[in-house]
Amino acid sequence: MRWFWVDRFTEYVAGSHAVGVKGVTLSEEHLHDHWESYPVMPNTLIAEGMAQTSGLLISELYEFKELVVLAKFTKLEFNGLVRPGETLTYRAEVGATKEVGAQATVTATVGDRDQARAEIFFARMQAGAASAQGLPSRLFDPQDLAHWLQITDVFKVGVHQDGSPMQPGDYGLPVYA
Repeated sequence: MRWFWVDRFTEYVAGSHAVGVKGVTLSEEHLHDHWESYPVMPNTLIAEGMAQTSGLLISELYEFKELVVLAKFTKLEFNGLVRPGETLTYRAEVGATKEVGAQATVTATVGDRDQARAEIFFARMQAGAASAQGLPSRLFDPQDLAHWLQITDVFKVGVHQDGSPMQPGDYGLPVYA
């Protein structure tokens, strides 16, 4: 089972920034498990949505062909609670990039309200190093990744830095109708 904490992307500029949204609904079981009679979106899952939004942005820097893993939240703060019926908007921006990985700055908002802010560092595991440690060379199977990018509208709204549209073929990924 995969847990997706971004419903769709509304903006995606390769190597720059991405904006994703997550609708919080009363039918999500985890909202009722956090506080018994007061359903809220747990902050850990908001952090996961921030990580997924920025992780896809950072993975694209390496054409989705390398294993990129969340190494650490260097900063993470929350403000208030997110309740059913609200929509989280995640905005991730590429920060410093190094040989060993890259940093992203991410915000989560509900309407005009700042909900969370984070700096996340993603480590880049090069194929040789990954296989030497018994790790896969990619985080996702290419077909699963292509499907995820398609259903979250990355290829519908995504553009390269020159403004040309992002296409699955740019990354050696299959195309789904």
